[in-house]
Amino acid sequence: MDFQMVMQELEALGKERTKKIYISNGAEEPLFGVATGAMKPISKKIKINQPLAEQLYSTGNYDAMYFAGIIADPKAMTEADFERWIDGAYFYMLSDYVVAVTLAEADIAQDVADKWIISGEELKMSAGWSCYCWLLGNRMDVEFSESKIANMLEIVEKTIHDSPERTKSAMNNFIYTVGISYLPLHEKAVETAKAVGPVEVKRDKKKSSFLLASENIQKEVDKGRIGFKRKYVRC
Repeated sequence: MDFQMVMQELEALGKERTKKIYISNGAEEPLFGVATGAMKPISKKIKINQPLAEQLYSTGNYDAMYFAGIIADPKAMTEADFERWIDGAYFYMLSDYVVAVTLAEADIAQDVADKWIISGEELKMSAGWSCYCWLLGNRMDVEFSESKIANMLEIVEKTIHDSPERTKSAMNNFIYTVGISYLPLHEKAVETAKAVGPVEVKRDKKKSSFLLASENIQKEVDKGRIGFKRKYVRC
């Protein structure tokens, strides 16, 4: 399938209701409103195709950009490619669920995510923390430096309440993910979650939401899900 065919298929799968939901979350035109599950049959036909992914991502069309993440070849992407992608990610559904997810399957994931976390730019920071969530939830514990992750928990504890809104959400998710998926620091994550307490995330034209990592970790403990790892990062 070539670029035109993919764009036509995506347009045909678009639903007005889905489009409205995406727009309410920050998506902007152009977009078709394609449910992510509806993309699976097309992705099965294409599998992995980095040149096509680049074409789709550069359209600025939200659905095409999302689909680009599904068919991208993360191991073929350079740091410059990921920088270009994060620069094009104009809201959190792209930064955290397309770029961060794709980066999490690359060998350079931690190096790039580390730079984004200290960038001072809301969505880059959010993508960096989110990338670690995807990594910790999928890769073996031995692939991480325990002292590094412990230090990251301390950074979250000290800075989360003063961080940009989307970054707060990703940082909160980081505490939760360490608590669930990284056994060496389960206890430290629980302590960090308690020290942080409720995190207020302000949202445009909507009520603030309050995130509580300690409660969410406890729910997973009760279900016996500590040590949970995903088989795949990308669906």
